Amino acid sequence: MIDVGDTAPDFAAPAVTGESADELALFRLVESHAAVALCFAPATFVPTCTAELAAVRDAGWGERDDLAVVALAGDSLYAAFAYADQFDLPFPVVADFHGGVAESYDLLADSWEGHSDIPRRAAVVVDDDWTVRFAAATDDALDRTDPAPVERATEALREAGVDVERPRVDYDEPWER
Repeated sequence: MIDVGDTAPDFAAPAVTGESADELALFRLVESHAAVALCFAPATFVPTCTAELAAVRDAGWGERDDLAVVALAGDSLYAAFAYADQFDLPFPVVADFHGGVAESYDLLADSWEGHSDIPRRAAVVVDDDWTVRFAAATDDALDRTDPAPVERATEALREAGVDVERPRVDYDEPWER
């Protein structure tokens, strides 16, 4: 896994933003925000990952001018469209279908649920100098960790100058709006 203090790798990947698909380039987000929160998931519709992304959504992270949030899942754009729509996600969902972005962050799962070359469940915070301020991953994407990686990322965001509300991850609540 990428370490705190490392320089974050840049990437460009297909993503769903709102009702359209486009290429998302990390450098554009780093240049225009104080920090970027990257939320990795092996696939869309994984309950624990959905709980985290819904908590980030509900905490208002995706609606700030100083913070960019990006979800990255080892699924297709079609799945990303359905996922972003069902859970009303106000931030891009990257289709890291073959795990290239996850691999550049050393977050590629060896195997999960019979799949390979997919992201691990993780949260990474990158500041406006490309420095990784926070990185945490779970051993199994279905683990109900307490606190969840996105909850633990809050302090690193605050240290980067982004005063965010701490997401409250509830693994059992309905996540639709």
